[in-house]
Amino acid sequence: MSIFTQETQWQTLKQGMIRLAKREVLSRFEKITAERKADGSLLTEADTEMQKATQAFLQQQWPAFSFLGEESPIQTQKAALHAQQGCWILDPVDGTSNFASGIPFFSVSLALIINGKVVAGLIYDPVREELFAARQGLGAELNDQPLAASCWQSELKQCIGIIDFKRLKLPLAQKLIEHPPYASQRSVGSVALDWCWIATGRGQVYCHGAQNIWDYAAGWLILEEAGGQSSSLEGDAVFCNDISKRSAVAATTPRLFKAWRQYLNNIEKS
Repeated sequence: MSIFTQETQWQTLKQGMIRLAKREVLSRFEKITAERKADGSLLTEADTEMQKATQAFLQQQWPAFSFLGEESPIQTQKAALHAQQGCWILDPVDGTSNFASGIPFFSVSLALIINGKVVAGLIYDPVREELFAARQGLGAELNDQPLAASCWQSELKQCIGIIDFKRLKLPLAQKLIEHPPYASQRSVGSVALDWCWIATGRGQVYCHGAQNIWDYAAGWLILEEAGGQSSSLEGDAVFCNDISKRSAVAATTPRLFKAWRQYLNNIEKS
């Protein structure tokens, strides 16, 4: 069992992450400049300072666990992920493009992996002051209140789809554009918050072609513990204790997930 079954430890983690996100990320919003990393993605001062501050906080409180940050070198990431005691996984600013453009939709995402399983996850939206959290086997929360995935939409055609077209294979993207099975579609720019919004029913079905482990680990656990359902596009579990990117299909309820998967499976066969 995770140490975060202890309520005092859990509250220390949650309050610490809220404090750091407000200080290192929110305080820099609309006051930043960004640079390009080697892969073409954006990097801001908030990314680097939040990662530094979070790593220091976690190592002070729980020194046994290794640390994997999005901005860490890839070899460091790989070594940290397979550390024997466990590993923190941090995305210091998920939705950096939004953040750098002044769009108020971004988050901080933190997960803890022990023995190859996600045992705790936190995603904090500092603009809305919403903290989504989950512990393995203990359910999900939104601002300390129990979070259970539910929605009034009982049919796929009534749903809002949160779809990242950019990372889908062209045939699938074209089919979704030409023959959408849902009522309307959104793509809002933070993978971590995508998972949380599916868990709350703000969108009801989800599809993304390629997520990094720091993007999805915490959100995947939050949706699982809230009672939602997910898989990769290939039908496997989304979470994999590996650096490789993963596709994701998800829905707020098992019934919607079944209908959504059936639609996607039919596309694959056509």
